[in-house]
Amino acid sequence: MRRLLIACAPILLLGACATTPKVAAEASAPATADSAYGMFLAGNAALTEGRNSEAARFLDLARTQSGGDPAVAERAFTAALMAGEIEKAAQLAPDGPNASEPGKRLGRLVQVTAALADGKGKVAKEALGTDGIGFPHRSAAALLAPWIAASAGDAEGSVVRPQLRGDAGVDYFGQLGQATLFERARRYDEAETDFKAVTVGESPSEISVAAYGAFLERRGRKPDAVALYDKALSRNPSNLTLKAARARAAAGKAPPAVPTIKEGAAFALLAPAATMISAKQEQVGLAYLRLSLRLDPQRNDAWLMLGDILQSNGDTDGARAAYGKPKPNSAEFPAAQAKLAWSYQGAGDKVQALKLARTAAATGDPEGRLVLSDLLRANENYDEAIELLTGLIAESRSGVDWQLYYARGQAYDRTNRWKLGEADLIKALSIRPDESELLNYLGYAWIDRGERLPEAMAMVEKAVAANPRSGAIVDSLGWAYYRTGDFKKATEILEQAVELEAGDPEINNHLGDAYWMVGRKDEAGFQWRRVLTLKPDDKIKADAEKKIASGLGPTPKLAGQ
Repeated sequence: MRRLLIACAPILLLGACATTPKVAAEASAPATADSAYGMFLAGNAALTEGRNSEAARFLDLARTQSGGDPAVAERAFTAALMAGEIEKAAQLAPDGPNASEPGKRLGRLVQVTAALADGKGKVAKEALGTDGIGFPHRSAAALLAPWIAASAGDAEGSVVRPQLRGDAGVDYFGQLGQATLFERARRYDEAETDFKAVTVGESPSEISVAAYGAFLERRGRKPDAVALYDKALSRNPSNLTLKAARARAAAGKAPPAVPTIKEGAAFALLAPAATMISAKQEQVGLAYLRLSLRLDPQRNDAWLMLGDILQSNGDTDGARAAYGKPKPNSAEFPAAQAKLAWSYQGAGDKVQALKLARTAAATGDPEGRLVLSDLLRANENYDEAIELLTGLIAESRSGVDWQLYYARGQAYDRTNRWKLGEADLIKALSIRPDESELLNYLGYAWIDRGERLPEAMAMVEKAVAANPRSGAIVDSLGWAYYRTGDFKKATEILEQAVELEAGDPEINNHLGDAYWMVGRKDEAGFQWRRVLTLKPDDKIKADAEKKIASGLGPTPKLAGQ
């Protein structure tokens, strides 16, 4: 007999599924589209595949038809939260003896945030409680607490700096939030003390510099703000946010207003969201981003982070909607357009991808222009890419990014201007001598041409040592041994490369060639036939088909021939 428990794939946000008798009986019936069990299966599949809005709809129907089964209700809560339906999620927040403890904790955080978003500070404060919210949401709850206190009218509580032992993120962002809350309380000296503390050091963050600069502007100290921006821009001259802030301050224009309580709370959730995402806990990170955007729908950096998660989870439409939120006059617009462009490139719509990339580049943003150059190279428009990259290199003057030389060197190489490409690649390597991509590319290029062989082989081996889990780099080393005639060693290494990147047609093709050269001809034929199932490009496909049809195998061209 089918049981609902079987369908409950565990996820971080939920505990074990529980099954009431009514749902168990439903589960033993055929899974028709209109049954609670059928709706549950459909919603569960949609949630797993990142189709959050669809999952929310199906799972809410399943919850209704199952009579409020706790397991189904908890999954419906999760789906509503993932879809950004915060008010619905707050209503469905897990509670009671049959709800999982992780679900209860997240449910409380959702209810607290929903109340804060609705301006119900006292309700939010009561829901948060004196002990906060337990693992894994302690950091998020701690950073929200002062803003909740401010919303509830608790002036003293609002300026208590949140701290958690061993949590540097809470310490840093708590102090940045405290600075803003001191300013809101008109305790300006204390606010400036905090702002100075978070902007000390050689490389303070963009967000702390922007926040302190805006404070100085609001205090009528525009020259001090300009000096602060200039110092930060000397380290990062292309930063659009700081460039715009400096231009505003220098022109004597009105500074940005002090962040509202909701805006401050929305920002407070971004740090724990980023922490969870970097720790591969993307569902929790996604939940925090949805809560942040409920508090401040104009938070462009949150939209970009959200788009990245949705894109990685396969929700292309949702990602594109998120990337479409930043307005053309915002600092995040070029990055958003670039991400949109790659979304279309990945879907095979090269025309739209280039159109969007050109829009981003037209803002003058160096990152937007670099993205356009990358897309031009991806679409084999190498000459235009070289022109763009040459302009970016010329504008950089000092501290040129190695990636600019690397990208231009590749473009020169692809257009048979090797000496120019070689010079760029050597220049890039002088800037970034331990970069595995560079070591691999230049080292293999020399091996392929029979030049500087001992040095080149050492470079590729160094690249593999630095990045042993890269199938592409391991493949380069194996193919280097093939090109130097050591077919046995090539076979050993190319087998490792295929294990790392089993679906790569070029690596499988290389392994087939190596098998042939050591007399393992049946295995070679299998590899070439496998290549044809892996969507190879036209060149690799034609090569594999030729070897299969002729039965003669490859004709190896050794290095320097």
